[in-house]
Parts: sequence; C-alpha cells; structure tokens
Amino acid sequence: MKAKDELGRRGEKLAADHLTASGFRVVASNWRCPVGEIDIVAYDGAVLVIVEVKTRTTDAYGHPFEAITPAKLRRLHLLAAAWVAAHASDGERHRDVRVDVVGILCPADGEPVISHLRAVV
Repeated sequence: MKAKDELGRRGEKLAADHLTASGFRVVASNWRCPVGEIDIVAYDGAVLVIVEVKTRTTDAYGHPFEAITPAKLRRLHLLAAAWVAAHASDGERHRDVRVDVVGILCPADGEPVISHLRAVV
C-alpha cells in the first residue's frame, strides 16, 4: 500500500473514532457508487451525515479543509442523494441530511490534530 493510501486510511480511522466519541453512529465507510465514494456515513441523532475526511502530514500546502472545493462539495451532495436513494427501502427516513468535513493533521513526530466542520454548504 502506498504511503498516501496508508495516511488516508489512518485518517479515516481517526475520524471514525472521533465521530463515535462525539456521539455519532457510524454506519458505513468507503461506500461507493457511480457518482464516487463517501468516506464515512454516520448519524448524528436522526440526522444523516455524509463525512469527507481530509488528512495531511503538514499544513505546508494549506489546511486539509482547503481541499474542499465547490466542485467537491457539489459531488458530496450528489453522493448524499445517492446514499438516500440506495437506502430508501431500509425504512430509514432521511429528512435531515448534512455534509461534514473532518480535517486531520498527522505530523510524523506528534499527535494528530482533528478538526470537524459541521454542515458544510
């Protein structure tokens, strides 16, 4: 596995642990469909949350949140709609859906720093 892929997987694990510790219920990770991939699908109470995880080793090229472009945000909203459509028969009502972003800085010589933006629009 490439170092970048390992960093991404580590970031997704850290993000899932952070979300769980914050009271979220994680229901899926790396969910794929023709539109793309959702890093984490979770519930914050009754709210369905589509979570994008961005992990970096440094902020030399900007904070991880800066990787969320308008195009990426549009794709995340399309992915949210795809998840809802694919799971409509599960009996879950998805009246409230939001997109969150978890940014993680994982320096080689220190503890990870996790930032969580809720309801990114």
